Amino acid sequence: MTTALVVIDMQQGFLDPFWGPTTNHPQCEHNVARLIEHWTAQGAPIIVVRHDSANPHSPLHPGNPGNRLMNAVDAVEPALFVAKTVNSAFYGEPDLEAWLREARISRIVVCGIQTNMCVETTARMGGNLGFDVVLALDATRTFDLTGPDGVVIPADVLMSTTATNLHGGGFATVLSTAELLVPAA
Repeated sequence: MTTALVVIDMQQGFLDPFWGPTTNHPQCEHNVARLIEHWTAQGAPIIVVRHDSANPHSPLHPGNPGNRLMNAVDAVEPALFVAKTVNSAFYGEPDLEAWLREARISRIVVCGIQTNMCVETTARMGGNLGFDVVLALDATRTFDLTGPDGVVIPADVLMSTTATNLHGGGFATVLSTAELLVPAA
């Protein structure tokens, strides 16, 4: 069984104040870089996903500098590069599911930004499509979010809820970067 690393939306625009002041996992970028280094050393496939927002005011719009990938990800020569305009990498171009099936990849490790948005959506969809999905939780991050009642939900609560939903719902196995990088016995 081949495992692919799916790096989602690690873009400069997420450093913009547009998203709000709070990010709960500043080590996300470091952990993503560790995963990339490990996958590269193993010669295993890395899939890079970029969000191309249709909103011209979004830092992630292709016409804005924030659309650019963060340095650790920009340096990767991916086995597949997916551009998307919605939350799920499975609705990007080229077709992620078709590529994974053609490459006979049945397991994906998902990491990136935002935990409770594109990362969670991609993990859920991957699980629904029958892939063995692993979420590297500490290689993700998110921002505070205001609910419909006006209450601000802190990023750490959103992250914990995502981990619970994915694990408890059977969509993914939730691990830390260190757990993923432990050599097999």
